[in-house]
Amino acid sequence: MTQFIIGIDLGTTNNVLAYCDAQKSDEAAHVQLLKIPQLVAANTVEEKQSLPSFSYLAAEAEAAGGALDLPWATQRSFATGEYARAKGADTPDRTVGASKSWLCHNNVDRRAPILPWNAEGDVAKISPVAAAQQYLEHLVAAWHSAFPDAPISDQHVVLTVPASFDPVARELTREAALAAGLPAHFVLLEEPQAALYAWLNQQGDQWRKTLEVGQSVLVCDVGGGTTDLTLIAVKENDGELELQRVAVGDHLLVGGDNMDLSAAYFVSGKLSESGTTLDPWQSVSLWHSCRAAKETLLTSDGPETHAITVLGRGSKLIGSTVSVEVSKQEVSDLLLDGFFPKCDLTDQPVRQPASGFQEIGLPYESDPGITRHIAAFVVAHCTGEDNSVAMPNYVLFNGGVFKADQLKQRMLSVMSGWSGDQEVKELSGGSGLDFSVAKGACFYGFNQRSGGLRIRGGVGSSYYVGIETAGLAIPGAPRPLKALCVVPFGMEEGTEAAVPSGEFALVVGQPAQFRFFSSNTRKQDQPGTLLDRWTEEELAETDPLVATLQLDDSEEPYVPVKFKSKITELGIFELWCEAGASEDANRWKLEFNVRET
Repeated sequence: MTQFIIGIDLGTTNNVLAYCDAQKSDEAAHVQLLKIPQLVAANTVEEKQSLPSFSYLAAEAEAAGGALDLPWATQRSFATGEYARAKGADTPDRTVGASKSWLCHNNVDRRAPILPWNAEGDVAKISPVAAAQQYLEHLVAAWHSAFPDAPISDQHVVLTVPASFDPVARELTREAALAAGLPAHFVLLEEPQAALYAWLNQQGDQWRKTLEVGQSVLVCDVGGGTTDLTLIAVKENDGELELQRVAVGDHLLVGGDNMDLSAAYFVSGKLSESGTTLDPWQSVSLWHSCRAAKETLLTSDGPETHAITVLGRGSKLIGSTVSVEVSKQEVSDLLLDGFFPKCDLTDQPVRQPASGFQEIGLPYESDPGITRHIAAFVVAHCTGEDNSVAMPNYVLFNGGVFKADQLKQRMLSVMSGWSGDQEVKELSGGSGLDFSVAKGACFYGFNQRSGGLRIRGGVGSSYYVGIETAGLAIPGAPRPLKALCVVPFGMEEGTEAAVPSGEFALVVGQPAQFRFFSSNTRKQDQPGTLLDRWTEEELAETDPLVATLQLDDSEEPYVPVKFKSKITELGIFELWCEAGASEDANRWKLEFNVRET
């Protein structure tokens, strides 16, 4: 029996679990946060409202001593949470961070043990999927410790993902969640929408007095590793206000991690001026220390100065621990000018020339100027047919970065400058930057069961399959590829659509690679639209699917098919390949998880 509705924020920096009573019939959900027991030091367990997204992979001797034991697990070889984050400053080569960013990095094997990245060979690494599973397993165990009579497998669970996660990253998240013990029927929800749901729950009926028909809200979620942008429009349906998600941004790898690294470079320069040189190990340690300093200094009641300490590594470079003071003003100015620069609406993100040789790692944005990325988003999604720009009326801030009020004010000032006479305002009165995503996910689940307010919008991207063209082979050159639209932007869950087109040859009886593409800008394409050329900005390729489709009693290498697309109630994209229209015709199914709730 479902007793509770659970919302989980699987964050780049922190994980949070919120819950409410599933039996309540009130319009507003009474959402609470689960206190999560975790290690804060060796042999020391405390309850916290969030679980930092870090894993510390202990050496064998430390693990054997029981220093990492939890109330529900003994002889552990790793720690997750507060202690793991703290260990990042003095043992970065054994600390996994930013695993969520690696989970959506399609140039690495995300199921392979690659983290900590570039760690020495004696460290037993884990995969990005395994890291996500560790955090979720910790949350599940904490839930069972608090509610032993309410197994999580029996509850209604909503798990959040970035709006810009591609289908493969979503499927890997689902894989980690199921392995951690979440119920098979759990739901994925976009993080920016979850943040808005938290605001709606906090406001109650008051939200209808704040927002008006024709207005729009930009949800700006700047987390530890990513910037996620979503545009929500206020519309009217049968005399009632309705919220509709009309655009999502690209997956931008710029966020708090970049800011921490920027602060680390700044502090490293201060150390260099005093004759101190850091080795690579200490540089990583400094990065972790600067994160703690940023979080301390930029809170509203934070100190004016903070000491950043780096442990020594021997006589050749640093023989003892060194420390340097940084001020709140220094860090504030550094982040304001570096990440929220003043710019015009016509300014685009600066693309740095690519070096011929690059170190393999996370594909961070070459331009850290978040305001320039927002300008590009506004131009792409808010420009009308007459080339006029309808600026968002409100910004809903989310993510720990915006704990610093001066960063919010800078962004509002820049956006208001773009709009001329219109002031862009903050949509205030939410549930707090640290917990709003988990609380909003819980409220969304509450509304699912009660039939309450839903943000409409369907899938947030158009989806395409790659069709290899026929023709003569040319040595050294692949055959040109076309892209056939099979899912239009906004296709609703629980619907299906036949793809009007001619027949295409489906390879059977042997391994074949199926290529898929997505676009969050080509909103006009309908099923059957066939593209013979496009730019990287228009279409992004997801990881290909390799499969062998069988056709009984046939030796033919291919069979003519047409396509039918379906978005299931659970948000699964099913592409059906049908050889004929009769009921007994051969049919094959390819599926990806593309839930864009």
